[in-house]
Amino acid sequence: MTEKQFKSIQEFYPFYLSQHTNTTSRVLHFIGTGLVVLCFFTGFLFHDFRFFIGMPLFGYGFAWIGHFFFEKNKPATFKYPGYSFVSDFILFYDLLKGKQSFKVKN
Repeated sequence: MTEKQFKSIQEFYPFYLSQHTNTTSRVLHFIGTGLVVLCFFTGFLFHDFRFFIGMPLFGYGFAWIGHFFFEKNKPATFKYPGYSFVSDFILFYDLLKGKQSFKVKN
């Protein structure tokens, strides 16, 4: 079976969304990505590198809990790290603006 090769973020994002249909998982992704953003700006403003260390811990920690315990699938990060990283922030922005919902309608 041949693995899908995505050529753009626009092509990847619908697949990414299909891997994030559980409400709790989406909430965990939102919290994790929000904490990443907060750590980045806090570390930058206060010149404290410890906040930068927290970025992958919060980002991946919350997301992987969502995948392993609620989605019951492997994170897209394992196969598509770049596209997945960018998609986390797109989903965060879409949830913040109301373009996506935390609850996915089936």
